[in-house]
Amino acid sequence: MIYSGNSRVIVLVTGATGALGPRVVEALQQSGCPVRVLALDPPEPKMFSQTTDFQPGDINDERAVRTAVAGVSVIIHMAAMLHINTPSPEQVSRYRLINVDGTALVARAAIEAGVKHVVFFSTIAVYGRGDCRIFYENSPAHPDTAYAETKLYAERIILETRKPDGKPLGTVLRLAAVYGSRVKGNYRRLLLALAQKRFVPIGPGTNRRTLIYDKDAASAVLSVLNNPSAAGKIFNVTDGKIHSLNEIIQSICEALGRRPPRVHLPIAPLRAAANIVDKGTRLLGLSFSGFKNALDKYVEDLAVDGHRIQDKIGFKPKFDLLSGWKEAIEEMRARGEL
Repeated sequence: MIYSGNSRVIVLVTGATGALGPRVVEALQQSGCPVRVLALDPPEPKMFSQTTDFQPGDINDERAVRTAVAGVSVIIHMAAMLHINTPSPEQVSRYRLINVDGTALVARAAIEAGVKHVVFFSTIAVYGRGDCRIFYENSPAHPDTAYAETKLYAERIILETRKPDGKPLGTVLRLAAVYGSRVKGNYRRLLLALAQKRFVPIGPGTNRRTLIYDKDAASAVLSVLNNPSAAGKIFNVTDGKIHSLNEIIQSICEALGRRPPRVHLPIAPLRAAANIVDKGTRLLGLSFSGFKNALDKYVEDLAVDGHRIQDKIGFKPKFDLLSGWKEAIEEMRARGEL
């Protein structure tokens, strides 16, 4: 249990007002933990079902971080600048400031405040391109984006930080692609395109992907906090399966109550066209469109094994693709988003 003696552990969640944050806060509160939130903006009405101790502040503001950390026993560090396909130099600097410097500040403040455990949310993007391999926690990391590079750097900060007794402070959770009713990004765009019948698959759809439903990602946090042996380790967090893109599309369509697309566009001519468009925009001095990069992202193969956290920590995902997408779609429809 997430308890210390007879007193409840106070948990600080950074970045709790983001897409995944409310799920994590909810899981912690349901387990009986008082939650403190550090975020730039106050939570929206009804974002959290129970009262939280909201502490306004920037993750790079030393005073705000130290104030938020005071008196807590556990930190769930989620605050980050998320993936951008073609970041500008200014955005790359922001990646370093938020993802690296912010994490270093949290780690220092945690040690000074006597925090017992920090759980850091990272990403399977640190592995880089799949190239038809399956990645495990001990696989070499080859990040190929500014986002992934800074997350890997931040991982090392957490894992190398030691408490006064020499024991490791933190655990790293490398999340697979997270989907859910509040989560934005590629899978939300895919869902909306399929719902509007405006999506035509590209290529055979056999490239592999690894996903996790947002509620299961939150449950993984509880599993780690309930197991002291998790400190100092890295865990891939997935639904336990490796899916083809076709399987993902079929699951979304079944959850929507419609047939999956029957026509697939060939990849080779589209890649050639994307190259021409990207080169043309550069020659004209226009902002780089990144069509080829987006196409490569769509057809990439990224297969990650998630059994270590299940075997060593006892984490058991409750949602498969179909049940996860069904719930996400129901919630979006209830809010009038579909």
